Amino acid sequence: MMLREEQALIARWIAPGSRVLDLGCGDGSLLSHLRLDRNVTSYGIEIDSENIVKCIASGVNVIHSDLDRGLSDFDDNSFDYVVMTQTLQAVRYPNRLLREMLRVGREGIVTFPNFGHWRCRLQVLAGRMPVTRHLPSTWYDTQNIHMCTVRDFEALCAEERIEVLQHAAVDTAHRSALAMRVLPNLFSEIAVYRFRRRA
Repeated sequence: MMLREEQALIARWIAPGSRVLDLGCGDGSLLSHLRLDRNVTSYGIEIDSENIVKCIASGVNVIHSDLDRGLSDFDDNSFDYVVMTQTLQAVRYPNRLLREMLRVGREGIVTFPNFGHWRCRLQVLAGRMPVTRHLPSTWYDTQNIHMCTVRDFEALCAEERIEVLQHAAVDTAHRSALAMRVLPNLFSEIAVYRFRRRA
């Protein structure tokens, strides 16, 4: 299975031999790659039945569950990393899920579309909800219910006493330019964060 570009970045952040939980794991391509390339022990959580079948077919351990119900099936510190790609904005209580990620895992990694990108801002100024490369659905046909900007996410991390370890600001093709590194809230289409509970 081919990895999305942001998944390839995440794979580089994960240490070999780790225990990984992937929330909203989709077809299991990230976990399959990590198992083969990084020798990780992993589980995925997915709600879509078709994706669960794909996970099972590729040998990925997957649990059918709704992330809005939390992670009560898992004990504290069960994993080294808890990963959630392109799902944070689609859950009902993102702040609670971040807490749960850091309860069951030593570190968390999330990716989300940046609502502060300049194309989004222009469309909102024109009185419309944005439709862009990184937010391709119309407002009435989207699973996203809690859009945020890079600054919003960092403010939430500060409130929740979460320490950001690494971050990347990229476009939909996973390219990073100087403008994205200097002004990520304005120029990044996708934000990628690695974090842990502040001591």
